[in-house]
Amino acid sequence: MSSAQPPTTPFPLFDEWLAEARSAEASDRPFSATAMTLSTVAQVRDQWRPRSRMVLLKDWDERGFVFFTHVDSDKGRELATCPQASLVFHWPELERQIRVEGVAAPVTREEVEAYHATRPRGSQLGAWASRQSRPIADRTELEAAVARVEERFADAEVPAPPHWGGFRVAPERIEFWQGRRSRLHDRLVYRLDASGWTQELLAP
Repeated sequence: MSSAQPPTTPFPLFDEWLAEARSAEASDRPFSATAMTLSTVAQVRDQWRPRSRMVLLKDWDERGFVFFTHVDSDKGRELATCPQASLVFHWPELERQIRVEGVAAPVTREEVEAYHATRPRGSQLGAWASRQSRPIADRTELEAAVARVEERFADAEVPAPPHWGGFRVAPERIEFWQGRRSRLHDRLVYRLDASGWTQELLAP
């Protein structure tokens, strides 16, 4: 982070950092700049427990950060029960990370169908075949499900399955972390309240 006055909202800085991360993808150690850790909470035997996994950022604006998934997957069901979620982008090549905390809500069906149409056909078929997060006997069961879907849509476009959707995490807190020498890192946090975004620096 430079010593210049940071923007009044977090989104210009997010755009800048993501663009720089994408530029770094062409290095000798490629990575996905849009990969992010999604954390949810799940109720397991009367206890609330955190759960995390990697997903891909597919869209973003001031309304929030969008990813797509099977809505009956573990993460889909967890967000339906408790919409509080957090995201982490980690770009070690740049010594940067961004933490997002907010509330997730389903995107519109129009957004789901528009994104689904851009996916490779294999991914479209997989969305129909996989009962995400549900037990399967073995790999053969999954491959047989894919074969049935391929036959079903052999001569047709593959529509978005009714069980496939997306979520937008509307941010309430966004923290930008820049690594520095001697672990004296820069931490800039934005918080959203009734009057808009506020910002402050945190000790490392």
